[in-house]
Amino acid sequence: MRTRARRLGASLLLLLLAGCGAEASADTPPTPAPVAPEIPAAAAGGVCQLLDYVLIERIVGVKFDVAAARKVDKTYTCAVQSMSAPRPDLVLSVTVTQADAAIFQEELTPEGAAAVKGLGKAAYRQIRGAGGTAGPGVEVGWLTADARLIVLRYTSAQGEPKSTADALAPKLVDLAKEINQTSV
Repeated sequence: MRTRARRLGASLLLLLLAGCGAEASADTPPTPAPVAPEIPAAAAGGVCQLLDYVLIERIVGVKFDVAAARKVDKTYTCAVQSMSAPRPDLVLSVTVTQADAAIFQEELTPEGAAAVKGLGKAAYRQIRGAGGTAGPGVEVGWLTADARLIVLRYTSAQGEPKSTADALAPKLVDLAKEINQTSV
């Protein structure tokens, strides 16, 4: 009787253990991959308050999800990029200036830049070539009505063709106009 009871007990224990293992693996879903919290660019402070990921994606067509702000002397800067790659990136710099429109056009507009109408007191747009670990880029600079020099610069990933920057230039001007409206 004892032997039979031991066998029955051992059998029940094996069945319970086998059932628990099968149940746990069948009913336990895989652990989901971590998801980065969606923190707005403005949370970085400084001039990042002028940037919005949704606005950038809507106008430029590129998704960014991380921002960092910095101040050096009288220049405030915000850089946005994707957590998954260092490029492309978008950098916004704001500096208080005493320059007027004539000085801006003569001394602050890069050689070869095209004038942009309808943006601040004076503005330019320039396509930049690739170099080092960066692909081609677009720079839009303007002088605001309240004497601030603002530069918005987009840099493509290495290996992107120059046509990427050419196609992006009007979009970056549109984004600059949006930023100018919110910063005035």
